[in-house]
Amino acid sequence: MSWDAIAMDFPANAKSVKEIPDNFKPRSLGNRTFLISKIKEIVPYANFSDPSWGIVEGDGWSIELSLGKEENCESVAFHVRGGEAAIGVVAGLLDHLGIRAVDCQTSEFFVADTSAIESFRKWRAFRDQIVQSYGQE
Repeated sequence: MSWDAIAMDFPANAKSVKEIPDNFKPRSLGNRTFLISKIKEIVPYANFSDPSWGIVEGDGWSIELSLGKEENCESVAFHVRGGEAAIGVVAGLLDHLGIRAVDCQTSEFFVADTSAIESFRKWRAFRDQIVQSYGQE
């Protein structure tokens, strides 16, 4: 179970997900090799032994990055587990790549301030509640 966000070349003028036009088609983010090199500029220890699925691990957290099977990437999915420090890494990667993401828990744009941390905390509390309830049976 992970906290997830998906990044694409969302319209720059959309202030919320509701403002994305129904006919929106994202532009390519570039080829996978290029994206991996850009990601490694921020997290050089990222493991892309499988170029479609990268792993970044830190002290008490991990991020899996899904780039897809195609060489041309239209999105990057972030699957976060562990501590809050991972949210800062996601924010740094998004900024470095020059793209925005949608927080899959709130269905709104990822905002690298307290709203992203708050979303992550709510997800973690929900996860802990589920894990605890299954552990008591």
